[in-house]
Amino acid sequence: MKQKFNIVTSTCIPLPLENVDTDQIIPARFLKATTREEKFFGDNLFRDWRYHPDGSLNKDFVLNDPTYSGKILVAGKNFGSGSSREHAAWAIAGYGFRVVVSSFFADIHKNNELNNFVLPVVVSEPFLQELFDSIFANPKVEVEVNLPEQTITNKATGKSESFEISAYKKLCLMHGLDDIDFLVEHKDKIEMWEKKNEE
Repeated sequence: MKQKFNIVTSTCIPLPLENVDTDQIIPARFLKATTREEKFFGDNLFRDWRYHPDGSLNKDFVLNDPTYSGKILVAGKNFGSGSSREHAAWAIAGYGFRVVVSSFFADIHKNNELNNFVLPVVVSEPFLQELFDSIFANPKVEVEVNLPEQTITNKATGKSESFEISAYKKLCLMHGLDDIDFLVEHKDKIEMWEKKNEE
């Protein structure tokens, strides 16, 4: 069972870049790992942006800027495009993000995030821009993501938007269940249904 998701209130890390693809999230050379080692993938999130080719830290990249921190990544439009590698979601979760906010997600990556207990929140472009403006104006500003109510609130302005999520994924996140956990919890019901339909 994973960490249950209810309400996350946090400062944010801004990444105002559009069309961030999965190869930028976790470069292909790190895909040889077959097990989900969260620290390994988290340490290599945005590897080629966080480090120069010689291995030195790129101090200009936002993850290396101590001004910004938090459990919420606010990203530009079309986040997670490209290949379907689940390792990208592993890296985001491994770094410690609980929420990614964007105005559009690639469908496969969006589902991979949900499967790894990261909540992708789709907002309107004006709301996203306002979030960026608020974060850059005050890096300490907090955003509240309320999964039960399906709302996101910019605490700097007080403005909120609703977001969509499937009822099944919402239930899984709120109870800390992955797909296998969900089936195990409903084992008795499944066996009763099978028995009934065998008759």
